[in-house]
Amino acid sequence: MTDLIRATLNLRGFIHGMEQHQRLGPVRTYRDLIVWQKGKQLAIDVCLLCETHGMRSRFGLRDQMTRAAISIPSNIAEGDERGTNKDSLKYLIIARASLAELETQIEITIGLNAINTEEYDKLHLQAQEVGRLIGGTIRMRQLRLNGSPPEEAK
Repeated sequence: MTDLIRATLNLRGFIHGMEQHQRLGPVRTYRDLIVWQKGKQLAIDVCLLCETHGMRSRFGLRDQMTRAAISIPSNIAEGDERGTNKDSLKYLIIARASLAELETQIEITIGLNAINTEEYDKLHLQAQEVGRLIGGTIRMRQLRLNGSPPEEAK
């Protein structure tokens, strides 16, 4: 199976998985937020990947990747628990910046051949989904804060 076919099949499975999450329940804590759940899973997957053979000798990169990955759900949780839209926005923007940092580090690991294409594709798709969810949550919080449609986000 070629990498293109494998990536296409992974994307179809990814999209199907997203369709299963369309029915959302009430949000009581940050743990109920899909953006936090997906961010946490991305962090877990990055931490597990950093323990593989190809990453063991890359101490600095491994440490930086795990810090950036863990920062994403941590900032989402902290912002949500602060209880205001203004604070939540601040921490969502920090989470988005940590995601950009992690995406850069993922690009570097594939460039160094420290991870394979399949591992890269999985993390890349997860990061894209988390990015879309963070962006949507930022727009929702801006709308609540301003009472009007938000300015176009990046």
